[in-house]
Amino acid sequence: MTETNCTIISNFIFLGFSHYPKVEVIIFALCLLMYLITLLGNIILISVSILDSHLHTPMYFFLSNLSFLDIWYTSSALTPMLANVVTKKNTISFSGCAVQMYLSLAMGSTECVLLSMMAYDRYVAICSPLRYPIIMNKSICAHIAAGSWVTGSLTALVETISVLQLPLCGKNIINHFTCEILAVLKLVCVDTSMVELLMLVISTLLLPVPMLLICVSYAFILSNILRISSVDGRSKAFSTCAAHLTVVILFYGTALSMYLKPSAVDSQEIDKFMALLYVVLTPMLNPIIYSLRNKEVKMAVKRLLVRNPLYVLFHPSSK
Repeated sequence: MTETNCTIISNFIFLGFSHYPKVEVIIFALCLLMYLITLLGNIILISVSILDSHLHTPMYFFLSNLSFLDIWYTSSALTPMLANVVTKKNTISFSGCAVQMYLSLAMGSTECVLLSMMAYDRYVAICSPLRYPIIMNKSICAHIAAGSWVTGSLTALVETISVLQLPLCGKNIINHFTCEILAVLKLVCVDTSMVELLMLVISTLLLPVPMLLICVSYAFILSNILRISSVDGRSKAFSTCAAHLTVVILFYGTALSMYLKPSAVDSQEIDKFMALLYVVLTPMLNPIIYSLRNKEVKMAVKRLLVRNPLYVLFHPSSK
């Protein structure tokens, strides 16, 4: 056994944004605010989808799954970073790094699959409205959601094990604010071509392939929307699809720029700021985009508020 294979790393040190102390304070404040908004927005969206019977549809079932994984996705990467800034201890154990890497990859991979399934749901709803209740029944929706979670979890497990089993040769300083897989891979001192190939295959299956399915689905959707004679019907279809497309562009745009960029383009500082976009910004915007552009969600929130005794007490005119 070589010396490098005997190296044992017990913990890692994050550099984060320590090179920019003034910027780090601003980033901390913004991330904390955005994290709280993310928690509040996604919890409200999940609660409304569960409590209001009008939202017991496939679209809101998938949307609740999306909100749930966004909470876990953001929490796994952001809470340790916020804690490290407060405590001034930018360290994480090896096992903690493994868990953080796995959760981030699992949630991100699951979202890739789930967004493509949500596009299929919209395709069936608009292109085959009469068959929609039959095709997207509760059993099918449950299987689709479960398949998305299983796919994301298994691919994340493969990637995490593949990277963390490699020797790190005593290097334990991660130039990132989280145990991001590409940042950890830079610490490896042996040939990583096979692992990189594996990651490329998984990234291709989880990014361009679902993106292609989404584009094909929306090509058919757009064709059908343009044939709708009712102005209100066309407007409602456009509004629902526009919200989903906005989320897709935000998520896939940042993910593609991170994981499928040319190897010649390598800037760790840019990668850290790009990571903030899909770790913090996208999960925060998801519930905002869906609720602000969706009359059904607004009406559901209003119905729940009206049923609240405190709301009725302070708004007697609503009785």
